Amino acid sequence: MATETEPTSVRVDVWIWAVRLYPTRSAAADACRGGHVKVNDRPAKPAHPVRGGDVVRAVTRGGERIVVATGLIEKRVGASLAVQQYEDRTPPPPPREERPAPILRDRGAGRPTKRDRRRVERLRGRG
Repeated sequence: MATETEPTSVRVDVWIWAVRLYPTRSAAADACRGGHVKVNDRPAKPAHPVRGGDVVRAVTRGGERIVVATGLIEKRVGASLAVQQYEDRTPPPPPREERPAPILRDRGAGRPTKRDRRRVERLRGRG
């Protein structure tokens, strides 16, 4: 008789997909390859292992999420079960008054230059 035991580690792309930080596994793997996912403040490739107690930082559409892995799952589960697998340490968003205004470009203005992108990053506090 086989017993179901919890794994000691899980691939980071599988785990962040299973706990619903990303909508698809391929989106999670792409985020890892793009440098948007860190495990214990180190950039993580898709196959990087996640163990219990690891701090995972992921840049998602909603902003940066900081979670601590408390449970390891490999299959996507319901949202109510998924939130039990991590402790969310994401700071609350700043009040609306403190948020920078959205950067709007004129329609047809073309692609932003490198100089424009650096200015936008500076305004957002990332550079």
